Amino acid sequence: MKNVRTYGREPFRIAVIHGGPGAAGEMAPVARELAPGRGILEPLQTAASVTGQVEELKTTLEEKGDLPITLIGYSWGAWLSLLLTANHPACVKKVVLIGCGPLEEKYVPRLQETRLSRLSEAERTDFQAALKGLSDSAAGDKDSALEQLGALAAKTDSLDPVLHGSKEQGLVDAAGDVFHNVWKEAAEMRRNGKLLEFVKQVRCSVVAIHGDYDPHPAEGVQEPLSAALKDFRFHLLEHCGHTPWMERQAREAFYRTLANELR
Repeated sequence: MKNVRTYGREPFRIAVIHGGPGAAGEMAPVARELAPGRGILEPLQTAASVTGQVEELKTTLEEKGDLPITLIGYSWGAWLSLLLTANHPACVKKVVLIGCGPLEEKYVPRLQETRLSRLSEAERTDFQAALKGLSDSAAGDKDSALEQLGALAAKTDSLDPVLHGSKEQGLVDAAGDVFHNVWKEAAEMRRNGKLLEFVKQVRCSVVAIHGDYDPHPAEGVQEPLSAALKDFRFHLLEHCGHTPWMERQAREAFYRTLANELR
């Protein structure tokens, strides 16, 4: 798989970083929206460790980008953008976090409770089975488990979604093994506090854009980052779930906010 897609024209001074881990291509609609008048990179992460993804992203940015670059990281990509910036500060001008996951373990039970409360009993069973399939090293067909988890999370995480096909979204094949290996390591970094220790090393401007319906608690992003960073701003979007550009009632406000931050 080609590990980067480009939009607009050089110089490439903005990169959109997808979530998952293993959900390559999902930032394509944002890249297309931003491309007129700008050069946009869309790295497609393939490495199967946190360090591997950080170094893979660094290499892509160095080879294709006009550094320092602005990173727009979504979900897992928000964490990855912070980790890349902490480890390689010369590469990054600014970080924009979209739908960032909570940075401390104490917020995780609320995330899980909210998601499960938005599912039927049968869906909750399927959700837990997909999570088990992705977390169990011995389990097979993690790609299917990741696809099932994504489908259910789309229901729990969205308020009023605009539905598009996978081709329009830009998705490529789900990478369940990447999710299993990277997320296991990343979740442990949150549990033991190492994630926030890395975040405290970030010196550039950081902005978070978050939906008020996102099951990832806004406080789990705003409070830790306000305490850890000197230059941090937080935007809470109304009537908005985890993926703002897919929300009918919030996508215009999202793109307006994003455009203001990119000026």
